[in-house]
Amino acid sequence: MSSPVTTASEALPAQAAGAVKGASRLRTPRRHVPGRPKRSVLLTVLTGLMLLYTVVPLIWLVISATKTQEGLADSGGLWFADDFALWDNIRDTFTYNDGVFTRWLLNTLLYVVVGAGGATFLAILGGYALAKFDFPGKRAVFAVVIGAVAVPGTALAVPTFLMFSKMGLTDTPWAVIIPSLVSPFGLYLMWVFATEAIPTELLEAARMDGASEARTFFQVALPLLAPGIVTVLLFTTVATWNNYFLPLIMLKDSDWYPLTLGLSVWNSQAETIGGDVIFNLVITGSLLTILPLIAAFLLLQKYWQSGLAAGSVKE
Repeated sequence: MSSPVTTASEALPAQAAGAVKGASRLRTPRRHVPGRPKRSVLLTVLTGLMLLYTVVPLIWLVISATKTQEGLADSGGLWFADDFALWDNIRDTFTYNDGVFTRWLLNTLLYVVVGAGGATFLAILGGYALAKFDFPGKRAVFAVVIGAVAVPGTALAVPTFLMFSKMGLTDTPWAVIIPSLVSPFGLYLMWVFATEAIPTELLEAARMDGASEARTFFQVALPLLAPGIVTVLLFTTVATWNNYFLPLIMLKDSDWYPLTLGLSVWNSQAETIGGDVIFNLVITGSLLTILPLIAAFLLLQKYWQSGLAAGSVKE
């Protein structure tokens, strides 16, 4: 029978060996589990920097919209002033200059509903036709669409203005709406999405059942295109809502200005002799301008994400 001292001395090496094995087990690098994204410190830092770059201007805009004209000059940019004037600024924004801000808001909604809505509808028709029908010159159309996507809109502004001036359409809402109806990127996106989202066998089955091409499109194909439609609609809406250069060269009558051009006019008043300095209204108007876009992205986010991912993997 061994003594308690001998037993304890024999147990110590065993415990030490277990501790060493446990430490080596802790030092073993973690294996990557398939299907789980890898962790990257560099990616986390870059994402954090992009988050700051995106959120800080928005925070500054929200805080500055709560200040009066004097408060903007007397307080820091990222903290509130002594007086909270958000509701007064909103009221003054809608009532300044006989409520012209409301007119600009309605103009912007008109350009978005007719221009962006029309561009989305044309992109749906064109993308579906290019994806599911074969016709002579299809490769040439593809080359033209890709080339149109690569051309910046500002490069076409002057030729568009000259063409519209000869037609007598400048200084009218049609000068903003008609160019907005053409969206090469939206057409290309719908083309790619319709190719993967709509099975050709499903269309052939509908035609064999006696459905016309119009009924096949509206009742069979269109529901399958919903994520892509929302994606294109968001892109065209943002492009039309934020459009500045085209209305700048096309419109002279301030009654037809969109919000972007109208707020720019308010901002430039401070540079003119005797002009009103209304930076608080410009900032508040800018905040009111971006709220509909933020709401649209939050409400349609799931459709937007699925629409972007569609067609990215070919099986």
